[in-house]
Amino acid sequence: MSAFPNLPEALAAAARESPASGLTIFDRRGRAVGRRTFAEVLESAKQAAARLAAKGIRSGDRVVVALPTSFDWFDIWLGAIHLGALPVATAPGAVVGASRIQLAKLIGVIAKLDAKLIVSTESLAKKLADEPVSPASSSSPGYPVLDTPLPACMTPSAIADMNPASGFEIARAFPENTAFLQLTSGSTGFPRAVQVTHGGAIHNALALDAGVAAPHARDSSGFIDHWASWVPLHHDMGLISNLTLMLKGVDLHLMPSEAFLGRPRLWLEMLASGGRTVATAPNFGYQLCVDRIGNAELEGLDLSNWQVAFSAAEMIRPETVSSFLEKFGRCGFKPENYRPGYGLAEATLVVAIDDTGGVPRTLPVPQGAGFQNAAGGFGLSEVFCVGGPVLDTRLEITAPDGSALPEGQVGEVRASGPGIFTGYYNDPEATAETLVDGWLRTGDLGFLDSGELYLTGRLKDLLIIRGENLMPHELEWLAESTSGGGGLERAAAFSVTHGTDGARGEQIILVLEVSHKDPAKLEALSRDLRVAVGHEFGLTLADVVLVKRGLLPKTTSGKVQRGVIRDRYLTGDLARLA
Repeated sequence: MSAFPNLPEALAAAARESPASGLTIFDRRGRAVGRRTFAEVLESAKQAAARLAAKGIRSGDRVVVALPTSFDWFDIWLGAIHLGALPVATAPGAVVGASRIQLAKLIGVIAKLDAKLIVSTESLAKKLADEPVSPASSSSPGYPVLDTPLPACMTPSAIADMNPASGFEIARAFPENTAFLQLTSGSTGFPRAVQVTHGGAIHNALALDAGVAAPHARDSSGFIDHWASWVPLHHDMGLISNLTLMLKGVDLHLMPSEAFLGRPRLWLEMLASGGRTVATAPNFGYQLCVDRIGNAELEGLDLSNWQVAFSAAEMIRPETVSSFLEKFGRCGFKPENYRPGYGLAEATLVVAIDDTGGVPRTLPVPQGAGFQNAAGGFGLSEVFCVGGPVLDTRLEITAPDGSALPEGQVGEVRASGPGIFTGYYNDPEATAETLVDGWLRTGDLGFLDSGELYLTGRLKDLLIIRGENLMPHELEWLAESTSGGGGLERAAAFSVTHGTDGARGEQIILVLEVSHKDPAKLEALSRDLRVAVGHEFGLTLADVVLVKRGLLPKTTSGKVQRGVIRDRYLTGDLARLA
């Protein structure tokens, strides 16, 4: 795989070497709707590339792919890769729904990337057509806006009806060339587009394969032959993991995330139906299996072939792991096959994997060393080992001034290696802040022990809910607009994990200033806030705290100090109004 300079050539070789392997797509009820061999997947992608070329798409053009998990998604995304265009996957219309904030974010992405084409569902195309895009009419919370008409927005069926361009040839790309853009939430809010190179993507596939196969001490080609996933394709875990397994010629079985959320047993049934299986999910996915699959549903579920259960994308909770291993050990799942790891879009994906092949391990969070708030505000006492750095990758822990810290001290995690991105598209300032002397500043907190990484929290004001990134300012903007305070009543949103609910991952706390003390009005406002957040983001607030106007601490420039407010919340020092 490493001998190939670009993804099209590596994928073509994998299709030749594994002619029986392919892609199966499942619907929301867990039923298979179709299967294609990888050779058929690539041939369909080439046809899509020729049609995109007929539409005027050229090498380097940005193509926004806002589609659900489907063959259409692979046609357009891989078609753009073959054409030399830069695909960028976003949440599909079904996820965006009626949310004005998410729609504003999508329009902001289109503006930031100067996209040439949007490929979406019919429902999303209609919403975009109806959405005002001028700065004067935009109601988005600080996102870039379009002052020109939206680029062409087409459905996959409309593209399929086009005549392909004659004489189309696959673009010739080199390892250092950008292959695609992956959206990720920046430290201050608006999504940034990570530039992932062909070489970085191929190297990451090698690193991930080596990390999951190492404990089994066998030829990786005979290690796994089945992959089952519900993680959305616009998520870096979903996209890169699927790309990795395609490059290895492993059979892919993909279901929409809605199917898993509605009935998580469908995912485990998919796992059990194949051969030697690997699957990945954020912590909340494993917790959902624990919570939503009753003991009676364990009957007949054989998970003995599940070779690797990879967990990353959010903090891994000891309570979740112990509950999952206890419950599904009765179905044949082996504790040593649970594999914690760590990755982020700026590293293409994987940075570290626990490849020791033993039972997952924890250590207490060090106190009084490194950063003042060693737990990153989460209140965790024990944290998981996510393993050592993957192939050709280095890790170091640094103090606030950038100096390296010794093992056992908490600091910012930094990484370097072939998988590290080349920068954010059209954002040199953010790139300079994140890439320092060849090292990626991850914004995550952790410490090293015997060369292995333990994550403790985050420096950046980022919420990771159900494995998806959410910026606190989005919730704060919504709360401030809902309260009707005209911007004078400020809000702070943050996440915590403490108490018995810690196993369920991060929980959102919303604190809002108000100018009155009427209990009936306070109760109504609290209810309105919960409804608004549920409608716009599909999320549940764990707590709404209303405080007297002017109480929230702010910086000299007027920014709300979320970290200070979170600490006061955890210690019970916020003066909550009745």
